[in-house]
Amino acid sequence: MNVQEDIDKFIKDGKRVLKVSRKPDRQEYFELAKISALGVLVVGAIGFAIVLIGSLIGL
Repeated sequence: MNVQEDIDKFIKDGKRVLKVSRKPDRQEYFELAKISALGVLVVGAIGFAIVLIGSLIGL
């Protein structure tokens, strides 16, 4: 494959994805936002716990 064929394939695949995709409705958007926020909080809590334990044992 040459560069032009790669570009054409990429554009064709991109158009196909845009045809299949849809905009999320309000409920789906808020569910995704809640899950993302929960993930950020969990990762932050784990990081805080690691720093707290490290400071308590003197690292």
